[in-house]
Amino acid sequence: MALHPAGRPAELAHAAGVDATAEVPAAGAPEASPDSNAVTARSALSTSSSIRLGVGDSTVDLLDSHVVLPDGQVVLAVDAMTRTGGLLVAARGRPGAVRLDVTQLVPVAVRSRVRAKVSMRGTVGRFDPASLDSCDGDTLLSLLDLPPVALWAVEPADVRVTSDNSEATTSVTAYRAARPDPLAATEAVHLQHLSRHHRDVLDRLATLVDPALTAESARVVPVAVDTAGVVLRAEALDGHADVRLPFAKPITGSAGLAEGLRTLLATAAGRRPFRATVDVGRPPAASCDLPAAACGLPTG
Repeated sequence: MALHPAGRPAELAHAAGVDATAEVPAAGAPEASPDSNAVTARSALSTSSSIRLGVGDSTVDLLDSHVVLPDGQVVLAVDAMTRTGGLLVAARGRPGAVRLDVTQLVPVAVRSRVRAKVSMRGTVGRFDPASLDSCDGDTLLSLLDLPPVALWAVEPADVRVTSDNSEATTSVTAYRAARPDPLAATEAVHLQHLSRHHRDVLDRLATLVDPALTAESARVVPVAVDTAGVVLRAEALDGHADVRLPFAKPITGSAGLAEGLRTLLATAAGRRPFRATVDVGRPPAASCDLPAAACGLPTG
């Protein structure tokens, strides 16, 4: 067992990521980073509100009970006096004795929402409060938000990422070195903002998608945005295709998203939308509720 970080107020006060269709690269898209699976794993583990813990033949779904540390360890909040806590006590120090699973979902209302599945096997032990010294402020606050019960740390031994029906093993070294995508924590907010308030922008971005894909599609919707670009999904009655539109240069956070989208819109200038990206019969897009300086996207 280990104390919840709330037990170290002085130290804390001082310190304080239908079957899916493979993505179709757009012309000129950069090659995937060799550590892309590691980034996916870190993003999925860091942003998921739930995680499935497996110990032996037992599994339990934990809600709002885990945090990923900067070095990749996964901290779990599990009462040692529960059955699950007892299993963790028995598994302490045994290499690969615990398994963690998370599912990364497309954060908008579309079919085939599963984007990736991440599975980690690791060694569980008591959480070492000394780990707090290497944590940033956001991580410390996340730890404080955990339930006030015993904390356990899972050291990764094997990390696997499944997407597009294929599984890849990510080296622990690459996993530890990776960080969540800069937009992972705010991706859902950005995609929903685009869909609700900037359908005209989506119509113009859709002109950058291969007409052969959009000709038979019922709608084109944004399903992902990250440091490298935005992904639009062309949905047809019998399937879909995801197309990545790469930014001119990688963006490092939410502040650079508007600039990245404006660059794509400049490329689409003069092209005529083949159709609206919204469903027939849906009400018009709501007016943007953000100040122009905060949103940064053109309207109309």
